[in-house]
Amino acid sequence: MKTVTYNEAGVNISAGNEAVERIKAKVERTFSPNVIGGLGGFGALYDLKPLLENYVRPVMVQSIDGVGTKTIVARMAGKYDSLGYDLLSATSNDILVMGARTLTLLDYIANDKLNPDIIEELVAGMCKACLEHNVSLVGGETAEMPDTYLPGEHDLVGIVTGLVDYNKIIDGSNIKLGDKVYAFASSGLHTNGYSLARNLFFKQAGLNIDSYVSELGQSVAEALLASHINYANPVHACLGQGIEIKGMAHITGGGLIENIPRVLPKGCMVEIKKGTWPELALFQFMQNLGNIPEHEMFRTFNMGVGMVLILDEKMASPMKKVLEHFPSFKLYQIGEVVPGEPSLRIIP
Repeated sequence: MKTVTYNEAGVNISAGNEAVERIKAKVERTFSPNVIGGLGGFGALYDLKPLLENYVRPVMVQSIDGVGTKTIVARMAGKYDSLGYDLLSATSNDILVMGARTLTLLDYIANDKLNPDIIEELVAGMCKACLEHNVSLVGGETAEMPDTYLPGEHDLVGIVTGLVDYNKIIDGSNIKLGDKVYAFASSGLHTNGYSLARNLFFKQAGLNIDSYVSELGQSVAEALLASHINYANPVHACLGQGIEIKGMAHITGGGLIENIPRVLPKGCMVEIKKGTWPELALFQFMQNLGNIPEHEMFRTFNMGVGMVLILDEKMASPMKKVLEHFPSFKLYQIGEVVPGEPSLRIIP
């Protein structure tokens, strides 16, 4: 009887070991002094005691997310580093809206066939993001699963853990009528709406990944692989200066229409005015390609808004002062809290 090995069945353990060796030094550069041990253990160890001294009543905040079908665009372009960067941004922003500071990231990379080059590129992007935001990439998992994924397919998922003091949790409960709605701009699609975007670019328009789009001033790959912005550094700088942010919404799947109401208390509706923030040419281009109704656009894409912040108008001036130290982050007043049930109204 012929002997069959795991490798012949489609799983290459040696390739996995090679990938780990390639990324080890990069990952360990993200470690804070709180990380105990290196890569290779069955779990990640993180010493909380030195941090907890700064909290009265520490609350652990966690989130899990992936980069969705943006992985397909990355595969078409043969460029994966922005996906790794996106992973931290997508998950970190989700706990940022509650006022939490991200401490650690765990990643999960699954594919049909493990390619050490791709793994190294993905993790390099994660490490870059972690170093910029003082987050430790404490570990992860690579899973080679032939037949579960089609040839060339990848899935990328991350889990972040952070802390916030109980009395500093931001949950929208203090939002009141008359509060102003502000926004930080996005860099493009971020990580949502890619199923529709791929249909528009590649089926409706018949473009290739390397096609140059004059209306956008860049190639399809450049437009669709722009890195997801992480808003943690400027927001935490503002919170650290005592600026009260009553509510925040990370504009992900569901767009502005679905995400803003998630933080509104009963009796409060948000009204936003078009044209009060930079509306990227990318979104108008896609809308024209598919003759897409405006409501569908605002329910699918972020429309140029990556993070929404709700605060008393008197807080805007000191917040803008802090943001002078973060020149790439400009605060745009886009709307107001008005009477109504939690929802979004868009006015011309």
